[in-house]
Amino acid sequence: MVEAPCEAEAQCAELAKGGVVYATATEDMDALTFGTPILLRHFTMSEARKMPIQQFNLKEVLEELGFSMDEFVELCIMLGCDYAGTVKGVGQVKALEPLRKYRSVDAAVASLDKAKYTVPETLLEEVRIAREEFLGPEVLAAKDVELKWGECDADGLVQFLVTEKQFSEERVKNNIAKLQKMKKGTTQGRLDTFFKTVPTSGPSAATKRKQIAADKNKAAKKAKGSSWGKKKK
Repeated sequence: MVEAPCEAEAQCAELAKGGVVYATATEDMDALTFGTPILLRHFTMSEARKMPIQQFNLKEVLEELGFSMDEFVELCIMLGCDYAGTVKGVGQVKALEPLRKYRSVDAAVASLDKAKYTVPETLLEEVRIAREEFLGPEVLAAKDVELKWGECDADGLVQFLVTEKQFSEERVKNNIAKLQKMKKGTTQGRLDTFFKTVPTSGPSAATKRKQIAADKNKAAKKAKGSSWGKKKK
């Protein structure tokens, strides 16, 4: 287990950037702002709620927006985050337009029509703090973290997640059972075990194609035979 010195998403992003883990699984989009290369959403709820897992690739997001990482952080701050307030009435479109032009929250806010938008007095100071938090978060360096996958400490997990953090005991124990079951598995499952087969009422598309090809071949042979017979006469 890795205990984050500050923000959990920042620590997970650091581990993902360092290649210690593949991705950050969270519902908090701030993980992208902290720089995780890959963000997975709906990771723990997909089975229960039948929601597909969403994968966001930071590199692709930056390329599509045409932003550098620093500029992306500015956009996220202006759209709203845990560290800074927002300008009322400035949503996704209103924030994106000036950010594309000015590339910083300070300049974008300065460009707003003050008669139309009220900018909180403390906003720019909050923006400065938010910028520092996202670009230089307090984390354990990925190079100093070594994850070892040993036996599941069921009692320790229940103590930490249920007793200390007030998670649902039933949910925690159900997931512990899943971990223990996966740990005992020694063989790799077949690909078709991940999909549910659906019975069909008639022949498959492949069978139909084979039958059509066979019929065409049969007809061609028959036509060739008839033509040969006429020539012989």
